[in-house]
Amino acid sequence: MSEALNPETPEAVLDDAADQADEEKPIKQRKNSLYPGVSDELAESMKSGWADTALHGLEPIPQAAHTAARRAALSARFPGERLVVPAGNLKTRSNDTEYPFRASVEYAYLTGNLTEDGVLVLEPAADGHRATIYLLPRSDRENGEFWLSGQGELWVGRRHSLSEAEQLYGIPASDVRELTGKLREATGPVRVVRGYDAGVESALTDKVTAERDAELRVFLSEARLVKDEFETGELQKAVDSTVRGFEDVVRVLDRAEATSERYIEGTFFLRARVEGNDIGYGSICAAGPHACTLHWVRNDGPVRSGELLLLDAGVETHTLYTADVTRTLPINGTYTEIQKKIYDAVYEAQEAGIAAVRPGAKYRDFHDASQRVLAEKIVEWGLVEGPVERVLELGLQRRWTLHGTGHMLGLDVHDCATARTETYVDGTLEPGMCLTVEPGLYFQADDLTVPEEYRGIGVRIEDDILVTEDGNRNLSAGLPRRSDEVEAWMAALKG
Repeated sequence: MSEALNPETPEAVLDDAADQADEEKPIKQRKNSLYPGVSDELAESMKSGWADTALHGLEPIPQAAHTAARRAALSARFPGERLVVPAGNLKTRSNDTEYPFRASVEYAYLTGNLTEDGVLVLEPAADGHRATIYLLPRSDRENGEFWLSGQGELWVGRRHSLSEAEQLYGIPASDVRELTGKLREATGPVRVVRGYDAGVESALTDKVTAERDAELRVFLSEARLVKDEFETGELQKAVDSTVRGFEDVVRVLDRAEATSERYIEGTFFLRARVEGNDIGYGSICAAGPHACTLHWVRNDGPVRSGELLLLDAGVETHTLYTADVTRTLPINGTYTEIQKKIYDAVYEAQEAGIAAVRPGAKYRDFHDASQRVLAEKIVEWGLVEGPVERVLELGLQRRWTLHGTGHMLGLDVHDCATARTETYVDGTLEPGMCLTVEPGLYFQADDLTVPEEYRGIGVRIEDDILVTEDGNRNLSAGLPRRSDEVEAWMAALKG
């Protein structure tokens, strides 16, 4: 990585540059910079000789009509109130390097813009609200920001101008550096989505309440329960790329055996970065007994022939919608007898769960259907004493099933998380909802209550299911699920 001239904020750089002539104060730069300063001649040279790169005639982003409808629904819910939705800021990884930025889901949902420091503000108006998107404009070439600031254009790339942003997002755009002053002067009721932008929250500290802000966040979470046409299309894109990522992994399992789970992680990540924005969450590449650790993301263990690989991974699209798919694969291509017995039980439970997903059904129905099958299996295998109703009532099956059977899916892998319980877990399924169905059985390596042959085997099968008008559609049907089909699929890919 090249050595930046200045670790300070852009404002500090620009102030120093402007005052240098009058106060003979050097530009602040990193302690061990190789350049002691900027000569007047160099500063003047950097101001000119640049071609005009303004973009004209830009088309709106594909989801612009959908984001406008979402803002209209938000406006109708909170009439007469100022609504503030930040994208968030860069987060430091170490010293002067940052994590890759990911906009808040609320901001992305309402604008389609994905850049740091952005803020959507809905100002009350006679006919509802007037929306403005506050963004960082292009780096200033006159004052040197574009090459002196660590976040300047020559360091991190070109930003859209405010006029370009207006064309893309269909929202009037203003300079975000002027926003905090405006917010401090604001009057009337205000709500803000908290947790993303400390500067915005500080400017509103005496104008907001935790209760009002929580209501705003709950509304935006519940609004995402039912996906529109654009969203379901993006989820299908995410799943399709994920299917190809799983195929990539199967093709290189022999190389993973020679290295570690990290080879699997890196292989899937390549597909995610080539076809999407990123992975939607930390990939779980759990071989052998690691499959019994629900969120095994260390991915540093051995990959051994004869054991299982539990791969739980999802590609995130460029619009931030993510897939979430799991398959449990025999590393050598063939399940052993005990592996197949456990796998087929989980498959049967998933089949029951998927069959329960339909409009008008209770959200809990697919979970209950899957858990009943798994409870029946562990009673049949003599792992716990029946009857099955007793096992379910006491939750005894949870020693080996551990987690719930699914969750909503969308911009977050666990989407709509702040929705009210009565609209989510205790709610009713509607067309357009997208959820995972992912039962599992996990027999820990040190579990003395089960026969030794079970120990260290973990199986989960997960698919992304869209509720339709007449039932459901398995978005991830491109990946086989039945044990014999999995073996045939792996053989064809390796062959």
